[in-house]
Amino acid sequence: MRFRFFFLTFGRRRMGPEFKENPVKTTPILMSALLALGAALAGPANAATAESGSAAGAPAETVKPNFSHALPNLPGKSLTAVEVDYPPGGASRPHHHAHSAFIYAYVVSGHVASQVDGQPERVYGPGESFYEMPGAHHQVSRNASASEPARLLAVFVVDSGDAPLTINDR
Repeated sequence: MRFRFFFLTFGRRRMGPEFKENPVKTTPILMSALLALGAALAGPANAATAESGSAAGAPAETVKPNFSHALPNLPGKSLTAVEVDYPPGGASRPHHHAHSAFIYAYVVSGHVASQVDGQPERVYGPGESFYEMPGAHHQVSRNASASEPARLLAVFVVDSGDAPLTINDR
């Protein structure tokens, strides 16, 4: 009986009167569900796009608004999500974001190279994520592949009304 009980509870931890899933194992599933919900709620309703291109003449990325809403539990803050599509070899110009913006970036497909605030450039694959602190300078944001497209979901937590969200370097 003790042996069977161990296998029934493996990967679970005791929390109160019931057993619950280990949050470390469920976090990727919950994050994927939240991202899918955001895309389903705001997908076709926000069809406006923007292109900025890169300083080196690479094909421009396409930015499509996905979701935007005030955060009721954080007065004065909003959450905005945008989809960034990079064609093969595509890149964004060096840029920074709105002064108050904290950014969480999630690679949906392909591979995205990123360099923020002089840190080493890093390539992120599908399911990987990174963040940018308010005021960070994004020197490199590009598709790491010359033959496959890449897609990134960028989620901004920003002061309501703080715009524009992205400011390209001159």
